Amino acid sequence: QVQLVESGGGLVQAGGSLRLSCAASGRTFGTYAMGWFRQAPGKERQFVASIRWIGDTDYADSVKGRFTISRDNAKNTLYLQMNSLNPEDTAFYYCAASSRNPSSTSYLRNSALYEYWGQGTQVTVSS
Repeated sequence: QVQLVESGGGLVQAGGSLRLSCAASGRTFGTYAMGWFRQAPGKERQFVASIRWIGDTDYADSVKGRFTISRDNAKNTLYLQMNSLNPEDTAFYYCAASSRNPSSTSYLRNSALYEYWGQGTQVTVSS
């Protein structure tokens, strides 16, 4: 079992930055693939970024070059550094964990692959 708790969301002006954190319980955090997803009102949940246990990453085209996913296995924490934010980034952001660790990060774009989800944190970007 893994419990995930996100933090770091808030209100920021367009062009600003935020760093989200996701604290994970359990001693096997380093063996999980991790992902960030987001959901805006009236829209489906969408993939944002993922990182496998070996550290390779993948990003949605809409955030590539602006967002950076990272993990600190010693602290059982996942991060999402978000720069150059724009109003289209406004959403509830969720972190998720997958024990499946697929052979390619591309599989981690599928939310069905994740067994554990946090409660989410709101990010609002004003124009």
